[in-house]
This record gives sequence, C-alpha cells and structure tokens, in this order.
Amino acid sequence: MVHGLIPDDIQEFILKTIDSIAQLEALLLLRANPELKWTADAVAGRLYIGAEETVPWLERLCAASFLVSTGERPPLYQYQPCSAELGQMVDRLADVYSRHLVPVTHLIHSKPRTRVREFADAFRLKKD
Repeated sequence: MVHGLIPDDIQEFILKTIDSIAQLEALLLLRANPELKWTADAVAGRLYIGAEETVPWLERLCAASFLVSTGERPPLYQYQPCSAELGQMVDRLADVYSRHLVPVTHLIHSKPRTRVREFADAFRLKKD
C-alpha cells in the first residue's frame, strides 16, 4: 500500500484506469450527480480546465464503462458504470480520495506517462 493508506486493489485500479487528477475529479463530479447529463464544457467549467483537454478524458471514461455518452452534438456524458462492482470500486475510490488526497495524488503522478504521451504524440505535426 502507498503509505499504508490506499488498499492494494484501489492502487491497482488507479494505476490501470486514471491518467490524471483532472480525470479523477471529472469521474467523481459525474458520480456525485448521476442524474445529470454533462457537456464537456460544463465539466471543464466546474473543474477550471479547458474543454479541449476534458473531452479525451471523458471519452476514455466512456470507453472504460464508467460513463455513457449520447450521440448528440455536443455529446452529453452521464455517470453510469457498466456493473455494480465497477460502481462500488468508484465509491471506494471516492472514499479513499476524500480521506487521503495527497497519497492518491502522488500515486497518480507516479504513473508512467506512456498513455498520455501516446495521446499527445498523435497530434504532433509530422514532416512529409
């Protein structure tokens, strides 16, 4: 456990599914309001970040089955985990994060940045 405060399964869950504090905060924001459908702009506004960086995180959370997205333009996102087990894991993560913010933050920042780097590299301009 990180500093003995984060259970091993929560650590593994974070390392496997959460790429940034902003992504975690977006997940927890939507979890706290499961009846609402959010635009990326609304999530970005609540988290004080740009919508352009919010969309990829929301889409990744959809791909990981935490959220559902409408086919509307702009898309609307809603917290709807695909299983009770996934919902319970997010509930536990929210509890651990509320009590141990700094260790969770350190754990997320300690992750290898490969997925983030791969995403950023996809937008690099290449010479022909």
